[in-house]
Amino acid sequence: MAFAPMGPEASFFAVLDQHRASLLAALRRGGGEPAGGGTPQASSSEVLASIESVIQDIITSVARNEAPAFTIGNRSSWENIKFEDSVGLQMVTHFTTRKIKSDSLKSVKKFALILKILSKIYKLVQSNTYATKRDIYYTDSQLFGNQTVVDNIINDISCMLKVPRMSLHILSTSKGLIAGNLRYIEEDGTRVHCTCGATAVAVPSNIQGIRNLITDAKFLLIVEKDATFQRLLDDNFCNRMSPCIMITGKGVPDLNTRLLVKKLWDTFHIPVFALVDADPHGIEIMCIYKYGSMAMSFEAHNLTVPAIRWLGLLPSDIKRARESEWEEV
Repeated sequence: MAFAPMGPEASFFAVLDQHRASLLAALRRGGGEPAGGGTPQASSSEVLASIESVIQDIITSVARNEAPAFTIGNRSSWENIKFEDSVGLQMVTHFTTRKIKSDSLKSVKKFALILKILSKIYKLVQSNTYATKRDIYYTDSQLFGNQTVVDNIINDISCMLKVPRMSLHILSTSKGLIAGNLRYIEEDGTRVHCTCGATAVAVPSNIQGIRNLITDAKFLLIVEKDATFQRLLDDNFCNRMSPCIMITGKGVPDLNTRLLVKKLWDTFHIPVFALVDADPHGIEIMCIYKYGSMAMSFEAHNLTVPAIRWLGLLPSDIKRARESEWEEV
């Protein structure tokens, strides 16, 4: 795809090129990133071996007439979280744990649910098939109670096995949208061509499976709100600022939108900007893309892009505007 700016002046892209050069220089100074970016995906054999090891521990406990238990990292404690400029929020190496015991009335149900979902994950990985979190929930909705229970257990299992969640063959339903100068092939061979028109493409459910990404975009714009995203599409933003890519997670981003932003950064290393409201909620959403979250800190290397820059009205701009109004008075 040839680079042919239509809207902004050439100086705009010159500044972007300078910004990208500084980002690449910073990466080189920091030793770069792992090939492909993030934590390497665990192979199917590694995942199966990890599950078998957990089950073997349970069998050993039963053979000793001991109550089996799962040992899981405590993801809700700030004691287990550290911050690094190059990654964001991530779990410390030697983290505190909690036990899900089979002989405790408080945790016996969760122990059984973890065992049930582990069994389903083992079958999925063994057969090289995939299921959504919603699929897992509906296998026994009365037993699970609600979707949140399934979501938390899947994250606990990923943390316990120390493998990226995508390696468990469980997918999340995407809510994000993407538009602009981007082409790729999905795992099933479907060719996707994002356009700069008024219609966006849904973020794929299996980010790990997409390949042959092609773009000549000069920058990636993350938009906090779906309404703002649609307004920019209606105003022909992508064509006027072409070549670029625009993406939204429709508020707090889902896992797949975060994974796609990370994949685009790792693949192309183009400047990434976040257009969010200058309020605590908007800043929080930007920080989730940029630095991650406590709940997913064990997988921060696959989700965060610390190079993201805040674009939009800043609180300091409002303060300066008010000061200038008083000066005029």
